[in-house]
Amino acid sequence: MFDFTYTTSSARIVFGAGSLRLVQNEVQALGARRAVVLCTPQQRAQAEEVAALLGPSCAGVFDGAQMHVPIESARRAREHARELGADCAVAVGGGSTIGLGKAIALESALPILAIPTTYAGSEMTPIFGITENNVKRTGKDPRVLPKTVLYDPSLTLGLPVDMSVVSGLNAIAHAAEGLYAKDGNPVMSLMAEEGIRALAKGLRAIKANPKDLNARSECLYGAWLCGTVLGSVGMALHHKVCHTLGGTCNLPHAQTHTVILPHALAYNRAAAPEAMQRIARALGADDAPSGVYALARELGAPLSLRELGMRLEDAEKVIDLALANPYWNPASIEREPLTDMLMRAWAGTSPQQ
Repeated sequence: MFDFTYTTSSARIVFGAGSLRLVQNEVQALGARRAVVLCTPQQRAQAEEVAALLGPSCAGVFDGAQMHVPIESARRAREHARELGADCAVAVGGGSTIGLGKAIALESALPILAIPTTYAGSEMTPIFGITENNVKRTGKDPRVLPKTVLYDPSLTLGLPVDMSVVSGLNAIAHAAEGLYAKDGNPVMSLMAEEGIRALAKGLRAIKANPKDLNARSECLYGAWLCGTVLGSVGMALHHKVCHTLGGTCNLPHAQTHTVILPHALAYNRAAAPEAMQRIARALGADDAPSGVYALARELGAPLSLRELGMRLEDAEKVIDLALANPYWNPASIEREPLTDMLMRAWAGTSPQQ
């Protein structure tokens, strides 16, 4: 018999190639009249396209989104939205931009409409993260969950293959940890396994042909499923270590998740055998940790923290922080095996058997 509690989070999902053209209608459906469009500096042109589609419903564009959402950029964005008289935020981009939208909503309660252009999955979660003094603080608040998500696979056609790969592997990490979450349930397990399968299939096809719209749709579909898992159940060691590395060492988010995942799975292999079987099955592999590592290598993803710029001398600080306030994890979190895991990830060696 199953013993579980399942609470749903409501969000309107509009999925399909060309759905971006519906953005003005969707903003108006939220009861909003003046939307501020959020983006990174690199995605300004894409944000301007959205602003044009919004027409008179657009209050302006803010292009100050940054990785890990530094508190300074969040404060600037909140003030900018207030000055514009915005009653809605449209976040166009990946986890950094959607994270900025969440930081605004956390203080102002502005509704968020998310238009993801990567496979991060942040748009489906009430989880926020803000970095202050090199420490990333995460939390959950229903106010930050986007009210509407427009999934338009055509917007991801221009996402470079290397970014597509690490973004997709980042999403797989959400689903993988959801399979052994303390508060997991059968519905999330189904979504997690299907999300991993869809992303593994789609990423291989994107590697072969980046303009394959069906492959892009498969990955965005997988990202939706994996993001839903992330927003519905708790995460464990993998996410704790990645959040610590991101805030402390300023490592790139998706790439860090890509490197850590096979090693975190190896850490938990013996303690979560059923989850490992489902992950391996979704990947078409014999073993979950080595299957993820092999997929990353096949796709040309980074395999070591060293190549991401982590200094070996920072390892002790990362371990101390990860041990200071650990997330729940199926295997006991202890210094010696955690150190071994981090050193393998730093060197890029295959996960421990």
